[in-house]
Amino acid sequence: MDSLELLAHPIRLRIVHAMGGGRLQTTAQLCARIPEASKATVYRHIDLLVGGGILEVAEERRVRGAVQRHYRLRQDRAVIGTEAVRALTPEDHRQAFATAMTALLAEFNAYLDREGADPVADLVGYRQHALWLSPAELEEMIGELRAAIAPRLAHRPGPERAQYLLSPIHFPVEVPQREAEESSAAGADQDKGA
Repeated sequence: MDSLELLAHPIRLRIVHAMGGGRLQTTAQLCARIPEASKATVYRHIDLLVGGGILEVAEERRVRGAVQRHYRLRQDRAVIGTEAVRALTPEDHRQAFATAMTALLAEFNAYLDREGADPVADLVGYRQHALWLSPAELEEMIGELRAAIAPRLAHRPGPERAQYLLSPIHFPVEVPQREAEESSAAGADQDKGA
């Protein structure tokens, strides 16, 4: 399985989220993070991620006669390459987006179900903004977001830090006005010729 196939599943995506920041996690810890999935399901998805090179065994310990494995995320492998993204069909994009939204909804529900969840105190946000941007302005904004986010990806867990899930999503909701006018004019010219 390639990285796209491995990451295109809500449970596996949630496992990857849980492993961020250089964390070492056991299967039991990951099961606790994803309580709505059976232990067997979480184990199966961990095995797939290890087999695909996205997770690796960082250490093994003997605990009461059993071997307890601590897994680590290989951040360099938990990405979908540019060529793979270019090869996606519209249906592939639909499926990938649905997977991401399913994982996001599951993470949000798990947060709200946690005792003491306080969206106001935790600065939870899920605003949407409709922006008018040219392609150059969109590229500039994406660069600014990357510049703000990338250094923080290296943060490690600490006593003052909570893990936050940040999901920037952007796509055009309509065609640029000039293209719409040109398309409309071309349609009018065809009507006149008919």
